[in-house]
Amino acid sequence: MQIQPYLFFNGRCDEALEFYRSALGAEMIMLMRFKESPEPPQCELPEGGEDKVMHASFRVGDSVILASDGCCGGQPSFQGFALTLTVADENEADRLFAALAEGGQVQMPLARTFFSPRFGMVIDRFGVCWMVLVECREPA
Repeated sequence: MQIQPYLFFNGRCDEALEFYRSALGAEMIMLMRFKESPEPPQCELPEGGEDKVMHASFRVGDSVILASDGCCGGQPSFQGFALTLTVADENEADRLFAALAEGGQVQMPLARTFFSPRFGMVIDRFGVCWMVLVECREPA
């Protein structure tokens, strides 16, 4: 069994996918636009909506994230959760945190904590909350 996040970008999915490719090295697995669907959309799309993303999946590290433009109705709203990005070292945490923060809002700057040598929280330019964490290794 797996749990995979499914993010709805309400018309900004192409932009978000490119951002995650650039910021996190995301790899596109699959992308289908509404005009490529064998069935009509289940909601009314705005003019030009047929070119929007009906379904996409992309890989970040070992994880797969699913995404869509949904019905393209307004601003994306991501509340009540965060995606945690666990990395091996502080330099990688610094690099990825800075990339996610570009155009976004830092909630908690990267800093040493009792549970990690580097932890921080940022809301990216699409409103997705990320927690960046360096995996704490027990002393040998």
